[in-house]
Amino acid sequence: MEEEHSMECYNLERAVVLVQFIGRRFLSGQRNFLTCFGVGLLAGIFIVNLGKGMLLGDTGLFNEDILYHMKYMTVDCNALFCYIFRKRILRLLVLAVISTTYLGLVACVGISFWYGMSAGAFLTTLALRYGLKGILLAVLSMFPQYLCYIPAALLLLTWCEELFRGIYTRGEFNAADKGFLIRKAGRLALILAAVTGGCLLEGYVNPYLLLGFLKIF
Repeated sequence: MEEEHSMECYNLERAVVLVQFIGRRFLSGQRNFLTCFGVGLLAGIFIVNLGKGMLLGDTGLFNEDILYHMKYMTVDCNALFCYIFRKRILRLLVLAVISTTYLGLVACVGISFWYGMSAGAFLTTLALRYGLKGILLAVLSMFPQYLCYIPAALLLLTWCEELFRGIYTRGEFNAADKGFLIRKAGRLALILAAVTGGCLLEGYVNPYLLLGFLKIF
């Protein structure tokens, strides 16, 4: 009985250590990508402020004419969803494939920086042009789909980093290791499901929220 109890305690300790190790790796990967995103965010803010004379002119980004036409346009939600779904899933699969090459980690870092810079430019443009209303418009344009996209992006970047390091750094990947492939496929399926949920929200829910806000903008 004592031996069985000792063995159970040992197995429990190993499981706790394994979970802690995986958690540290996951959070470490997230921190790296969030740092790249933050640097890109600052770069986007700097670029817009540097070129605001050109970007924020009468014919610049998100001018009143563009918002006026958006306010009265009709949205084909089915077509919008199909367009968004193709674009999001294609990018996801391309990044997943690239992560199996030597450019995998570079691609993850580059995408984190690019999306940060895009977000910084987007938020700064609307804030400089419309003030508080612009900030509300920026937030609403990302709601509610980014409740799915943000965790999916973090999971995808971590998944790609782990796959890259498993192949090229630690040598954990083995084409004959079905367990490894099943685990990776299962996590990728979860990410795909989250992205699909975000596409549904972006195609069928967000347009009505955005157009409703623009009518009182």
